[in-house]
Amino acid sequence: MTEAIRVSETFGPTIQGEGVLIGEPTVFVRTGGCDFRCSWCDSLHAVDSAYRHTWAEMTTEEVFARIETLSGGVPIMVTLSGGNPAIQPFGSLIRLGRSHGYRFALETQGTLSPEWFSDLDVLVLSPKPPSSDMAFDPSQLAACVEAAGAGQTVVLKFVVLDEADYRFARDASALHPNLPVYLQPCNHTPPPPDDDSASVDVDGVTDRMLWLVERTLKDHWYTARILPQLHVMLWGNKRGV
Repeated sequence: MTEAIRVSETFGPTIQGEGVLIGEPTVFVRTGGCDFRCSWCDSLHAVDSAYRHTWAEMTTEEVFARIETLSGGVPIMVTLSGGNPAIQPFGSLIRLGRSHGYRFALETQGTLSPEWFSDLDVLVLSPKPPSSDMAFDPSQLAACVEAAGAGQTVVLKFVVLDEADYRFARDASALHPNLPVYLQPCNHTPPPPDDDSASVDVDGVTDRMLWLVERTLKDHWYTARILPQLHVMLWGNKRGV
């Protein structure tokens, strides 16, 4: 009997709003619980233990049944997010889903490296920059890359708020020069956890993205891809899309 998976919410199909899979149809499984508490976290309802009562303890079979219901039984990409989804026992779910034709992507800050990383199709490692007020451990990131192995897509994704974050992204990505790098401007006005109607400072985010373009070109950092958070542009801070 597999350990229960702590689920904050499931939703979709929608499109992936950022990173290597931007624009791709996906079902989201957002887990509850995280080993970080970033200053600009946009999903506190899946992070803060004060919201534990809203999280459901689900078996592998229950989660997969929900995925099939949401996708109408059509195998598509499943995105595992959080919180930090690496905390959860996802190995059995990934193997079950892949046996039915589903693919799995996971987004994590790169602090935990479970063995089932090697069963994923896409692993997005998003080390948190200085503006998050969280510490970075290069050895933990290296362990995640090693756990993933060579059987799937592994990329780095950095949220950038300011110059310090930009320099962090340059330095951290240099530790793994063979991994593709994605940069995105930070949504610095995340919603309160109980209110998804808070407006986004679109002009501020756009200005930050323009600065990122200029900054990378000035440094001749031509391997970094700069992308918006597409879901923020389309739906603002609304939850569950």
